[in-house]
Amino acid sequence: MNHAVLIADSGSTKTRWALAADPDTVAVTPGLNPRLTPESDFHAAVRQMLADLPAAAEAREVWFYGAGCGTDDMQARVAEWLHADLPSATIHGTDDLLGACRATCGHAAGLVGILGTGSSLCHYDGTRIDRQWTSTGYLLGDEGSGNHIGRRLLKDYLEGTMPDALAALFHADYPMSHAEFLLHLYQQPYPNRFLASLAPFAARHRGNAYVDTLLAECFDAFLAQVARHGLPAASPLHLVGGLTAPFAPDLTLAARRAHLTLATLTPDPLPDLLRFHAEEYQCGTQ
Repeated sequence: MNHAVLIADSGSTKTRWALAADPDTVAVTPGLNPRLTPESDFHAAVRQMLADLPAAAEAREVWFYGAGCGTDDMQARVAEWLHADLPSATIHGTDDLLGACRATCGHAAGLVGILGTGSSLCHYDGTRIDRQWTSTGYLLGDEGSGNHIGRRLLKDYLEGTMPDALAALFHADYPMSHAEFLLHLYQQPYPNRFLASLAPFAARHRGNAYVDTLLAECFDAFLAQVARHGLPAASPLHLVGGLTAPFAPDLTLAARRAHLTLATLTPDPLPDLLRFHAEEYQCGTQ
């Protein structure tokens, strides 16, 4: 490989690694959010990736698109950690939102949002993110995300405001006591992932009036950030992430209520992101 380019698409739950010239070979490690992941876990994941994807050791350039990498200090942290394991490569630590923009828009302008374990939203001018809503994270924000939906479900279940029949189904799927739920939230690592793991319950029970209302409120709160933060509402909207497939009808309705033009829903941006870099660096993928 003359100029092997390694791409990492890292959310809070999982990270996928692939070389731009070999998009069919993907290594998967745990999510590597630098705000939440200890350095030792980060290095362990990179070593796992190198064992599963040996050609990555020859990479001369690494683009790490990660959740939690929206600030200069977090980008520098990721670059430093990666450089320790890939000392010969030039490291680019950047926001997963830029990766979503490049995957969906290429060099065109658009509104781009991520809906996974967390959420984010921006306007991309075709080259860079020029306006952005910065989420306040899983405790205070992440509207529309998996952990937001899970947080709403769990709160209603624990407080007894979820309809009884649905609460019985919730208990059947997640047979834990109140104390066990709280243990996961307040004493176990990665509570954001735990909350997001509850969101599939909503997908399984779409059509229930309570669930449909909850989803509408979550997705409306997410898209309200467009007007609240002055993002260009006339731009086409591209949504990326694991929630886009199971909740496509709900997101379509939410976009309509927000008077936005929903252009694409992309559950997996990695193939398009690899294609973007293959074209940029002329890595020769077909």
